[in-house]
Parts: sequence; C-alpha cells; structure tokens
Amino acid sequence: MKDITIVICSYNYERFLREAIDSALAQEPDRTHVVVIDDGSTDGSRAIIESYGDRIASVMKENGGQASAYNLGLELADTEYILYLDSDDVLYEGAIARVLDAFESGQYAKVQFRLSVIDGESVRTGAHVPNSTPPAGCGQLLRRGWLYPSPPASGNVYRVSALRRILPLPKAKGRGIAADFFAIYGIALLGDVMAIDEELGGYRVHGPKPESKQGTDRQVGLSIANCQDVNEVVNAFPHRWAALRQLVNERLGEELPERGLDFSYEKAHLCMRVYNAPLWKRWKWVLFESGQYFRSIVANPFWSVRKKISAIALTFACLVPLRRISDLAVLYIANPLARQAHARRS
Repeated sequence: MKDITIVICSYNYERFLREAIDSALAQEPDRTHVVVIDDGSTDGSRAIIESYGDRIASVMKENGGQASAYNLGLELADTEYILYLDSDDVLYEGAIARVLDAFESGQYAKVQFRLSVIDGESVRTGAHVPNSTPPAGCGQLLRRGWLYPSPPASGNVYRVSALRRILPLPKAKGRGIAADFFAIYGIALLGDVMAIDEELGGYRVHGPKPESKQGTDRQVGLSIANCQDVNEVVNAFPHRWAALRQLVNERLGEELPERGLDFSYEKAHLCMRVYNAPLWKRWKWVLFESGQYFRSIVANPFWSVRKKISAIALTFACLVPLRRISDLAVLYIANPLARQAHARRS
C-alpha cells in the first residue's frame, strides 16, 4: 500500500501550529506519516512540537529558509507521496483519503485540491484558491509559458519519485523564497496533474488587520497572500520564472520560454498602475502598457469565454471617471475576498 508523508514546515507560527499538526494527525492514521521541521523558530513553536512526543517525527534545525525545509523533508520521506503543509494552514477531515484515491486512479505526478481561504480564527471567508481548474496537459501549457492554476503549497501532493527530479533546490539567490513555486510548476513537466475541485484544506490569511469603515464590511487589500502586496508580486515573479527556467534546464534539459504568462502577475501590474490613480494615468496604462495584461485574459487557456468577457468588462470599469467605482473594480479583480464582501452587501 502506498503511503504519504505530510511535512509541516514550521517557523514562528506558534498560534496556528497545533491546529496544523492536529489536522495532519487526523488523516488516514495507517497511511500517513507526519514530520514537523522547525526552521529555527524563536517563539513557543518548539515546545508545542515536543509535546506530541513520538506521535510525530520532528527535526529542529537552524533557520535556513523554505527551500532548506523542502529539501530536508524530501530527504526524510520514505513514502510514495509527499505533501508540504504550511504551519498556519490546515487539512480538512478526509482530505488525504480523497487524495490517495485520486493517485490510485492514474499515474499522476501531482494531485492538487482547492483550499478555502480562512482567517486568523479559522473561519471560512467564502473565497477559495485556485479559482480555475487546470485542463489536461499542464506540462505542455507550461512549455508555452503559461502558469497553470494551482493552490498554494498546502494544496499540492507530489509523487516522491517525480519530485526528486526537481528537488533538492540549490542554495542560490532567488530560490530560498517561495520554494513551493518550483515544486508546483516543475512537477507538471514530469507527468499529469490531477485537480480535485473540492475544498479539502484551509489557506489562512492573517496579515495585519485592515481598517474598517462604519456600516461596511472590513476593507480588503489588493492581495490575499500573507505578507505579500502587489509590489512584491510584480518584483518577485520575473526572478522566480528565470530561476525556474534555469532549474528546468539543469535538471530536465528542457528550455522554457524566456517570459512566463500568468494573470496573477499581470493583474498585480494593473493594480500598481491604476488603483487610486488619476484618470489620465489609468488611460495611459490601457493605451500603452496593457498588452500583456489583455493577452493573459484573451489567450488564457484555463478560462471560459464568459469569464474572459467578464474580466475585460471589469477592467474597463477600472477606467471610469468615478474613483470610487473604478477602485472597487480593481479590488474585485485583484482579490477574491473583495468579491465575497460585495456579495454579502448585495
């Protein structure tokens, strides 16, 4: 029988760590091995880990970043499959059973599933990631430059033999951050990806609490990612893509396009250019700088025609003279939480 290792990568998330470990231990007990790697936490995380005794395997290491934790987790795994669970995320009941069934239905390199977006109190916001389902042939689309829709780290389960062709990640500049990026996309070049359109876990958003206005829902920002605003997305993506190209070339002998295509990256550009900007700057963007953005919509292989039309209509709503309407349109495009807030008010 083919088992799974859940590697919980822990760093200074004392508040959420116990919930993450408990959610992993609640999965198929006869088939699930739980390993917690603490990457040099300075809060109370290590005491929490030690309280589980031999129910889990644990490693206490010096801080080396996410890539070092990924590398070590893969080295320790002696099972057929592996999942990297962030220590502020959770798995829902039955998640691993569902994933193992999916793996056993075909020769997949990766099985992914949707994650509910939850808040700091583990309450579901109503949003989920990813918002689209990838079609068959993710690897071929990646070879054309398209990043396929994928959940964050905690929603991806890998076949260990395939992942070992991508990892371990070298200790090089630009690869120590967002190590999951290389696993998530590199794996698609090594086999088929199976997508489960069910929310089998929770992706926690717990950044600084935004201010609220009387009589309205809590205001939401432009990005749902933790500790990552649109500027970071715009600055990080080209470096991550370049590093992925180099890694794929070195490990697999393949050449990816020089430039990657991803709507998340292009919408971050949109936010930087038009959010809270004067009208003339908005129209300057659409007339002279929006080519790649509209390409990421019109040529998007993951979206229906209806979704493409809706995205284009919302984009032009960002250009109306009324600032309040245009900024709301930007928020709606940028952040699923904004759509949920709008739905609650409607």
